[in-house]
Amino acid sequence: MTRKVLLVDDDMAVREALGQTLELADLEAVTAGSFIEAKDHIARAFDGVIVSDIRMPGRDGFHLLNYVREVDGELPVILLTGEGDIPMAVSAMGQGAFDFLEKPCAPKDLVTVIERALNTRALVLENRRLKAQLETGDPAARMLYGSSQMAEDLRARVRNVARTNAEVLVTGAPGAGISKVAEVVHLCSPLSKGPFGKYSAAVMTPERFEQAVANAAGGSLFLDEITAMPMDTQFALMTLMEQGDHPRLIFGSAADLGKAIEQGGLHADLFYRLDAMQVRIPSLAERPEDIPVLFRQYVAQAAEQAGLTPPEVTSEMVADLMARDWPGNARALMSVAMRFALGLHDEDEMISGGLGLVEQMAQVERSLLQEALRRAGGRATAAAEALKLPRKTFYDKLAKHGLKAEDFR
Repeated sequence: MTRKVLLVDDDMAVREALGQTLELADLEAVTAGSFIEAKDHIARAFDGVIVSDIRMPGRDGFHLLNYVREVDGELPVILLTGEGDIPMAVSAMGQGAFDFLEKPCAPKDLVTVIERALNTRALVLENRRLKAQLETGDPAARMLYGSSQMAEDLRARVRNVARTNAEVLVTGAPGAGISKVAEVVHLCSPLSKGPFGKYSAAVMTPERFEQAVANAAGGSLFLDEITAMPMDTQFALMTLMEQGDHPRLIFGSAADLGKAIEQGGLHADLFYRLDAMQVRIPSLAERPEDIPVLFRQYVAQAAEQAGLTPPEVTSEMVADLMARDWPGNARALMSVAMRFALGLHDEDEMISGGLGLVEQMAQVERSLLQEALRRAGGRATAAAEALKLPRKTFYDKLAKHGLKAEDFR
């Protein structure tokens, strides 16, 4: 999820103080001293929210608010004032401000409002992306690659379960693409035009879960790594499922669910509810004939995003790729394809008779770290919790693989 905040205030000391508050809350602050400076950042594709002072020389916060409403009526603007002017607050809300706070405001109050606004913005952008995809054809055929019978069976299974209103459990090995398949289930369902909420179950407190359910109303709610969900939240989840008035629930797990029950991490009643409608993603080791299809697709995508001509994938490369075990599955294959497309690979990586065990393990570890950061929106603490790693160990591993949490925000 996006963590960017455009902070607009003509007072440099105030900007710096608010910027430090945001950084301490793991938010990315982009500062501007006037509407003119802020204008360059305001666009329909801006993946963040805006916090602006109202009283500024020249074009004030109301002018900024009106400009934002013209550019994108769904871009949240939080206005600040030191005047304590209630009529001004009413006017701001009437003109479309997301919220209104009086300066000086407590850091906790400011961060709480920003978090709500960021969550709203993330859902808006996600829904726009999903709707754009929906207009281009069959999501299963478009997003789930492979020419093998297993790949075709996976697409058919996704289409079938998507038509029901039942809860769906998506399983597979690490890196298999569980969140992607969950998204396709949503896109193929009658609720495809509704929101698609995507969260890590590991950080779902009952309060966060309640908010996530509200945010996904009319659409689907995806909870990844369900075995890591706190037990009190699992009880809240089962209560919600009994009531029946909730978003479509989709769950993901790369863990051994039976073992999770034995160890007390997953409630048995919840498991039996989830096991009724399951979508299992086959590993690459089970369908090596799909490896060339996926690799070429990933290379083409990476080259297109970088504005490059896709390099040639030779038969020798294909043979080498198919000979590997790929414990990191699609995620690891994608990483290799991206490096190849961008010319960042070593020749030995592409034609070497396969990676050694150490290299393979390192590749899997890097992929898992990247996936955890993506799911957590670049929040290192949440990613470390999802992987059940101490923060120091997590940061040591990031440094080892040359990863930075801020690159995933």
